[in-house]
Amino acid sequence: MNPYRLLLATCATLLLTACNHTDEMLQHKKWRVYDVQVPPEDAYNITQVNQAKEFKSGYYSNAYYQFLDNHLFIATINNKPDSGRYTLLSGDKVISITASNGSRKSEHLVTITRLDADHFDMKVQSEDFQFILLTKKSDH
Repeated sequence: MNPYRLLLATCATLLLTACNHTDEMLQHKKWRVYDVQVPPEDAYNITQVNQAKEFKSGYYSNAYYQFLDNHLFIATINNKPDSGRYTLLSGDKVISITASNGSRKSEHLVTITRLDADHFDMKVQSEDFQFILLTKKSDH
């Protein structure tokens, strides 16, 4: 086999393995938001800090995320579920979340900042600021 083709085949295999690994880490768990933080690289902004505190005690105080088979995504905020589709992008560092029909008109992009068996942290964009949602695997 041509060495160039062998290199391409090896890279493709590694990329597919990485994608499957991230998907496996995310799937079939209920991720509960337990904290909302300002990204450490952001300059200090009291409004952003206050919004993070408000989000933690308000909107995200009862928030869960689930990633299921067939790229189904479910967000449950204050006991109200909403579903959509998800796709892993940028070498599994970004998650595209779209409407249930896959339409990207209301696409939300989140950046994975940490992912292990028990933690999934993601950077999200609000209207004015970015925040990091810290989530843990929930037992219920």
